[in-house]
Amino acid sequence: MKLIECPRDAMQGLTGFIPTATKTAYLQALLAVGFDTLDFGSFVSPKAIPQLRDTTEVLAGLDLSQTKTRLLAIVANLRGAETAATFPEIEYIGFPLSVSETFQQRNTNKSIVEALAELARMQSLCERTGKQLVTYLSMGFGNPYGDPWNPEIVAGFTQTLSDLGVGIVALSDTIGASSPATITPLFSQLIPAFPALEFGAHLHTTPATWREKVAAAYQAGCRRFDGAIGGFGGCPMAADELTGNMATENLMAYFAEQGEELGLDLGAFARAQAAAGSVFHF
Repeated sequence: MKLIECPRDAMQGLTGFIPTATKTAYLQALLAVGFDTLDFGSFVSPKAIPQLRDTTEVLAGLDLSQTKTRLLAIVANLRGAETAATFPEIEYIGFPLSVSETFQQRNTNKSIVEALAELARMQSLCERTGKQLVTYLSMGFGNPYGDPWNPEIVAGFTQTLSDLGVGIVALSDTIGASSPATITPLFSQLIPAFPALEFGAHLHTTPATWREKVAAAYQAGCRRFDGAIGGFGGCPMAADELTGNMATENLMAYFAEQGEELGLDLGAFARAQAAAGSVFHF
């Protein structure tokens, strides 16, 4: 069982700039909890995501000597991946590949064909530099833009990623459109069909529907989940109304009910929740 905390996703859509020192202190608190991975920042155009223009400075301020948590940075193109790969502290490089042509253009200013070519170069870069590429299949559970979507399309993308040597594929909701009716068939079909791949669930949700979504993915065999404390976040490139991340505290509660041992420091988690107040002003 792997729990990935995503403060990058939680912060990226906020309009008021969070001071670098505040970001760094929050991430440091999260590193003490014991999450498998911390999706901590991104190397993308500061015009597109101004909130995370200080990722390099934040990284320089982190003390990684006492944590087992691995760092993941999101990129939108090969240039960003090349930058991320220069930092030995970063183990994972994440790239959003959309099954929606419309969203791929909105998110990375590329067509799907162009994005796949870029992804192939990123995978080669990761193999050369000892990094691991995490591909997020955004709009993986449905398409709000009218582009074609069905499970066979998602399976086709997954086959392409597998052929390229990608090891981790996170099916991503992005706008909160998923339901058990789409989550269950996808994971139930893809996990046994691609045993060499590690599948993740990046689910955005409203407070009323989180449990049914987590349960559907978990019962279908998924054991890698993304969340964000407080359920903050959402993709500013996807829609004007942001649908928040899966709340980490809800994921923790559900997995505790299932008897899963996450190995988290609950005291450190409480302190991280308190630190979140200085970032999200709740």
